[in-house]
Amino acid sequence: MLDDFFTRALLAGLGLSLVVGPLGSFVVWRRMAYFGDSTAHAAILGVALALAFDVSIYAGTLAVAVVMACTVSALVSRGQAMDTMLGVLSHSALAFGVVAISFVPGARSDLSGYLFGDILAVGRGDLLLIWTGALLVLGLLCLRWQRLVASSLNEELAMAAGIDPRVERMILALALAVVVALAIRVVGSLLISAMLIVPAAAARGLTRSPEWMAALAAAIAALSVTGGLYASLHVDTPAGPSIVSAAAVAFVLSQALRRG
Repeated sequence: MLDDFFTRALLAGLGLSLVVGPLGSFVVWRRMAYFGDSTAHAAILGVALALAFDVSIYAGTLAVAVVMACTVSALVSRGQAMDTMLGVLSHSALAFGVVAISFVPGARSDLSGYLFGDILAVGRGDLLLIWTGALLVLGLLCLRWQRLVASSLNEELAMAAGIDPRVERMILALALAVVVALAIRVVGSLLISAMLIVPAAAARGLTRSPEWMAALAAAIAALSVTGGLYASLHVDTPAGPSIVSAAAVAFVLSQALRRG
């Protein structure tokens, strides 16, 4: 079964869906959309460094994503003007990454795959890493769920309950960095934040509890992966953008159901 490239792509997308739903819910609750963009765009610089030093793409992406996530988290703690700061970091990281890749022999031809994903080229090793990483991040979120939810909804009440919001913010930042590294082959650096935000935003108006929102967001992400891949197969469209387009359709439908 795993010899079928479409099956491997579907399994990779479903593995990623398990974690982008819950993690994306926190991104929506905390209004961290630009945070996700900054970390995701920095992934391209990680790809360039990995190619230059001949190491794993996942390792290079994870290293740079962790540095960016920690930097942004530290700036948030210091009360910086985050919209401007994140905009600068996000676009600068992407620009430096694309420039760096241009110096790596043979990498220019693969640039679109890193920007928009190449899920149909996922191999068995990629599949193992994606599922292992997704389950580890999902386990971390479940373990810290109550603390993360409390600090996301009201930091002052969380502090009164003995929860340090800075610790929870850093945990989310590191989890986000891992997911960015996992998703680079699936939807690419430009679309990772969309897969975090769109399914969670679609689920937000249809549920009444954080747990149900996270579960529904994961389900919407899984349906988007499935629908996007089948559309890509039958209409011959790029797989990564097709997945995000399917998620966008789900968001529109959720708004219609919400109004109804």
